Amino acid sequence: MPSFDVVSEVDLHEVRNAVDQALRELRNRFDFRGVDANIELEEQSILLSAPEEFQLGQIKDILRDKMTARNVDSRALTPGSIEGAGKLKRQSFALAQGIDKDSARQITKILKESKLKIQSQINGDKVRVTGKKRDDLQAAMAALKESDIAMPLQYNNFRD
Repeated sequence: MPSFDVVSEVDLHEVRNAVDQALRELRNRFDFRGVDANIELEEQSILLSAPEEFQLGQIKDILRDKMTARNVDSRALTPGSIEGAGKLKRQSFALAQGIDKDSARQITKILKESKLKIQSQINGDKVRVTGKKRDDLQAAMAALKESDIAMPLQYNNFRD
């Protein structure tokens, strides 16, 4: 029976490239000359720091632009709260890897409401979708793309 997996993964190499490009642009921008602003890539998060909150917003826009240029979905960034540390404001963005239980339940609910002849089951941090016809699986992919899930989804491991 044909099947595929619904996953939410981020290519860390592309994220690293996007952070490097954003940092390079940050160093060359005129409005950030002499400003102690920085972008750091940690294990599973990105840390932005700047003296003012509006500058954090500008850095966030730069980072999102560079991620979009590298074909990394910016919905994979989960923003943390803005913290004040001395003269600097910091904000951490966690990189979403895998599908959590609540999102997996929402995906299976969307698939059941689509009234297609498919089955879905949660396997750890991915959802396996099986059906008798390839057309049903493609319709399931279309239904998930049209839904309002707040995380980037990829479809891999397509078996015929």
